Amino acid sequence: MSTAANPPDLSIHRAGHTATVEMCRPPHNFFDLALISALAEAFESLQADPACRAIVLAAQGRSFCAGADFSSPTPAAGERRDPGELYRQAIRLFAVTKPVIAAVQGPAVGGGLGLALVADFRVACAEARFSANFARLGFHPGFALSHTLPRLVGAQQAALLLYTGRRIDGAEALRIGLVDELAPQDQMRERAQALAEEIAISAPIAVESTRASLRAGLVEAVRAAVEREAGEQRQHFQTQDFREGVAAMAQRRDPVFGRH
Repeated sequence: MSTAANPPDLSIHRAGHTATVEMCRPPHNFFDLALISALAEAFESLQADPACRAIVLAAQGRSFCAGADFSSPTPAAGERRDPGELYRQAIRLFAVTKPVIAAVQGPAVGGGLGLALVADFRVACAEARFSANFARLGFHPGFALSHTLPRLVGAQQAALLLYTGRRIDGAEALRIGLVDELAPQDQMRERAQALAEEIAISAPIAVESTRASLRAGLVEAVRAAVEREAGEQRQHFQTQDFREGVAAMAQRRDPVFGRH
């Protein structure tokens, strides 16, 4: 196994015809523009490498990715108020032509769930948790989930998850088709890598062309989705409901929303 020169907050390992891109912001791997841009650059670099035939997206720490960090006043706060550029970088992830397998060892929440849905397949464990918790925080879903979630689990299940913001475990995620395989937590990364290796055995020109057929129109649909999502979020971030949602999350209580 070889290790490429790694950008900040990412680790890239190659083994045969597969590569593992690991997010290194434990414990929760909160993302910002810098991390999503780095992921896009890593994916595009691997796309340009004919020796790489499949990518595993993994993470250190307790969470796969808890989305944006709304609890801390940092310079990234401006990005949260105007997510347009971050979502433009996310489109680059969807545009990569190599198959991607997400290894989800813990919570994938909010935009972190959106990131997991960039992948073609998700291997998870019973301890994983999945939540599109945007409505609980008082704003419109993002990271293309308004398109990718119903595409994956159907309109009815997607509406249920998006309207309630409920958190489901790995077994429920498997039942509704949100993940493709469950493995014990200590074996989950290896199972994701084994799936990548199984894909890599197939002819790469056949895999990539088949993938292009199956995902025809996806990038364009994602681009339209994130443009609408970002516009809705900019408005919602100005409301009392958003302030209440963030406060309730920090205080670990149910939010009390009104119309604003």
